[in-house]
Amino acid sequence: MVIPQSALVEPFYEGSVQRLFAVPGDDTVMVTQTTAKGSVFDVGALFEISGNDVNRALFRHVLYSKMADPEVWKGVRSAIEAAPDLSDDYRNELISGALEEACVRGAKTHHEGMLDAVSGEVARGSVPENPSSYNVVRKYQILKPVRSEFLGAHLFDYSQFPREDGFVVPLEYIVRFGITSASSVYRKYEAMDGKAKQAFEQELGVTRPLDAWQYLEKPIGDFTSKFEPEDRMVSKQEALVMSGLSGAQFVDSGKLAILGAWAVRQLVEEIGLLMWDIKWEFAKDGGDLVFVDTIDTDSFRATMFLDFEGERFVNHYNKQAMRDYFTLLHGDWIEDIKTAKALGQQEGVAFTEILAAGQSEGKYAATPEVDAEFLRLQEQKMIAIRDYMLGEAEAGDVKELLVTAGTGEIGFYKAKAKLDGFRKINGIS
Repeated sequence: MVIPQSALVEPFYEGSVQRLFAVPGDDTVMVTQTTAKGSVFDVGALFEISGNDVNRALFRHVLYSKMADPEVWKGVRSAIEAAPDLSDDYRNELISGALEEACVRGAKTHHEGMLDAVSGEVARGSVPENPSSYNVVRKYQILKPVRSEFLGAHLFDYSQFPREDGFVVPLEYIVRFGITSASSVYRKYEAMDGKAKQAFEQELGVTRPLDAWQYLEKPIGDFTSKFEPEDRMVSKQEALVMSGLSGAQFVDSGKLAILGAWAVRQLVEEIGLLMWDIKWEFAKDGGDLVFVDTIDTDSFRATMFLDFEGERFVNHYNKQAMRDYFTLLHGDWIEDIKTAKALGQQEGVAFTEILAAGQSEGKYAATPEVDAEFLRLQEQKMIAIRDYMLGEAEAGDVKELLVTAGTGEIGFYKAKAKLDGFRKINGIS
């Protein structure tokens, strides 16, 4: 298949970090273009990391290509079998069913390949001679729940989903190997009293209290809504009802999310990163469950523990680093976002509309720009990870580069007199 970039003129969708193009003469696939821009706090594109458009597209292409390889899943099975803290019941349940099939056929993804930047030829499996920011994926329906009102409450009707096929499941699957101080689950947990905490632990499937920056004895899965105005955490029971899947398919999708997370964990651990959590999406395609949507370093939380002037800190190698930057250097803007989100939930509208209106009136702080030096450090991280994914650098060398960039980031906060604030959110006692 050849798709010249000249044929990709007008996107039919343009988001904060990617654009989607129709393929002339073939409505079963589409072209995705990643951009160098980044988004945090759900407010749209806020910053740009040079070269990150191709870097992110490459990560997606290489990872999805690996997921089609049965050998990757055999490695996952070996890792699960060797994991020391898993109970036998949990281990046996996880390696049965979906994993057995993946070890024979690989996992199904919507990824078709990457466009060569010069020839427009679609490279499948291997990296093209001229990598680009364009990937080709299969298309699936995006169905939206119908909004209803009930005595002032905003409700969403998912009853049409079980009658459809070929659609993106309206959930985000979040898999957690551990709990970070910034995770929504941990913040929610910390705000609860004793009995509520115990009930929440039971819902999550953990057997001990949650502590920040500690791995769990087993990975856990939780869910958020996908196509409502604001994402919200939902129980496993509600997720099953919302999904449009049969009970058996829903169970398989939950297993696949954990197994896919384990595959990424093995990949990043080779370069010294600890993976804490990751988000997945799936499509229902007949009897198949298909991994869909973007997957790159912004899709999961990976860190290192770094020593700096006699102290130990957590350093982030995804967009959590950018979240921390805005939190520490532009706290007034963050508080205004929180206010707008609370109003958006009350009124049932997108909070970005409220935020933009408040900014135009001078009521809310303007959207800040990012310091060029901080962006340079993020670029160094992404280049190192890219070179590893392409096989152009050894894992040990990449780890060393990541340590250097991370240590430089901590030094940046010291120079800005923000090390105390960084210590509060990323210090390890």
